[in-house]
Amino acid sequence: MNINKNALSSEESAKLLSVLKARFEKNINRHQGIEWASVQAKLEANPEKLWSLHEMEETGGEPDVVSYDEITGEYFFYDCSEETPKGRRSICFDGAALASRKEHRPANNAVDMATYMGIEILTEEQYRALQKLGKFDTKTSSWIQTPAAIGKLGGALFADFRYGTVFIYHNGAESYYAARGFRGSLRV
Repeated sequence: MNINKNALSSEESAKLLSVLKARFEKNINRHQGIEWASVQAKLEANPEKLWSLHEMEETGGEPDVVSYDEITGEYFFYDCSEETPKGRRSICFDGAALASRKEHRPANNAVDMATYMGIEILTEEQYRALQKLGKFDTKTSSWIQTPAAIGKLGGALFADFRYGTVFIYHNGAESYYAARGFRGSLRV
């Protein structure tokens, strides 16, 4: 294992790139018009982004390329696991919510986990875009970015896919459930 927390060894990088390439080729509908060679070159030039993708993979996110921004030249990876990533479930929304719990505290929170991983929690718009690429969160739910005004009042938003529809809900930010985690995005 590499000593630098934000860097992978050459073996770890090669293994991850192989996994990402296989997923890319298997799910071509998610990124039509994008070539893997260009994505790989961008990843190899940004090893800290490769580390973040490794963290996404290790927590069960199954990251994949979902779009390319021609203006910024960035590829977008989202967690594309069928259900919210297993390694990121049973967590409340943010650090303030975690601190407010006096009993039965979860092990972590979505905002701090995402920050540590170097990724962003999906926005509502990104979540809806993801759902156009497949059916995700049919049995689980995912925290999504929450407007500051809602957060200030102790609330947070989450989303799921039921009855052929994306639903956006609210809950107390301190709540946590075995079937709720979060999905992330990464710009490379």
